[in-house]
Amino acid sequence: MGLGLAALTKLAGVKAIDRAGLRKPIESLVSSATRGGFKAAGAAGRSFKAIQRRDAPERLATAPDSGLFDLTPSEEQQMIVETVREFAAEQLRPAAAEADAKLTTPDGLLTRAAELGVTLVGIPEELGGVGTERSVVTSALVAEALAHGDLGLAVAVLAPSAVSTALVSWGDAEQQATYLPAFVGENVPAAALALQERAPLFDPFKPGTKARRTPNGYKVDGVKSLVPRASQAELFVISADLEGRGPALFIVESSNAGVSIEGEPAMGLRGAATGKLHLDGVSLPASALLGGGKPEVFAEVVRLSRLGWAALAAGTAKAVLDYVIPYVNERHAFGEPVSHRQGVAFQVADIGIELEGLRLVTLRAAARAEQGKPYAREVALARKLAADKGMKIGSAGVQLLGGHGFVKEHPVERWYRDLRAAGVLEGSVLL
Repeated sequence: MGLGLAALTKLAGVKAIDRAGLRKPIESLVSSATRGGFKAAGAAGRSFKAIQRRDAPERLATAPDSGLFDLTPSEEQQMIVETVREFAAEQLRPAAAEADAKLTTPDGLLTRAAELGVTLVGIPEELGGVGTERSVVTSALVAEALAHGDLGLAVAVLAPSAVSTALVSWGDAEQQATYLPAFVGENVPAAALALQERAPLFDPFKPGTKARRTPNGYKVDGVKSLVPRASQAELFVISADLEGRGPALFIVESSNAGVSIEGEPAMGLRGAATGKLHLDGVSLPASALLGGGKPEVFAEVVRLSRLGWAALAAGTAKAVLDYVIPYVNERHAFGEPVSHRQGVAFQVADIGIELEGLRLVTLRAAARAEQGKPYAREVALARKLAADKGMKIGSAGVQLLGGHGFVKEHPVERWYRDLRAAGVLEGSVLL
């Protein structure tokens, strides 16, 4: 897709096409290709090979149980969050409008994001990362801080770490040795956790993508939807129904025969450059099965993904609140700030109340997850709040700006569109 667009764009710049009267048709073709995308083979990326053989996989230790539920970040967490929040304000927020309009992640942004070491936090020191124990709370705080800049670009930044986290948590020694070295180098590969499918009332535990055993491994057929940075991704972790026995996770390289990508612009998350991942008779080795196909592994992937979406929703909701407060205080009507009207003040207060509730439940679930405690109930609550209150906060942000909330001059309309994704999408991020 990238090569096709580059060729079309270069052709559109040739002066000779003006003399031939082809300017309009070619510009139309370039625009159409940018929005809909070509269906093309997966990104021709690197060759993943095991660098160092290990006898056993490396896992991050479970965080100690302090016996207290304290939302105060540690000094290290506070430093990380401040750094990420500054990056989001300086890099993501200014680039968000253009990324939304052009349906692409700006060049160089993800390279600068990789320099922050987002993927390194979740990778053990033995494998080249900086992680020493499970850091679900830290990951939630990072996701929240990035989404405060822009939710779509935050998803694009966090997509590779979803794959590296899955490999650390459930990959065997061979899988870790083959794929994880790429995530600790200077050139972190574009990668994605692809669970979503285009189906009414999609249930991640009943994927339409099918995998069947073969003498040499597995053969996979299906289509994954709304995959972040699909056209650039070199590696995917996908879900598929394994011979009717339930969902399982598989590692798929973009270079596998039968892998193709199609553009899929959506209502929101447009900066994440979402696309469809087509799997047409893709042959995978036996070593491609992640987590041994265990149901409990897949259930935890879904829960941690939903937790990630709740954290992202909290970050964007905070952005809405931070934007509308000065607006309603500075906007005058009938000789006074509109914030003096109870109808306005109550809406702003409701945003603050619902936001605090969402953050509280999300961080509680994250704390229980990293300590190895049961957290399914807390994730379900966080998911419900993110779906209902996140969308309500986005709508209120648009409403509080009046006519300004409906135009692209102000970012609240984009945040509203992005927040709707928190209640419907599966996968893409993983804490």
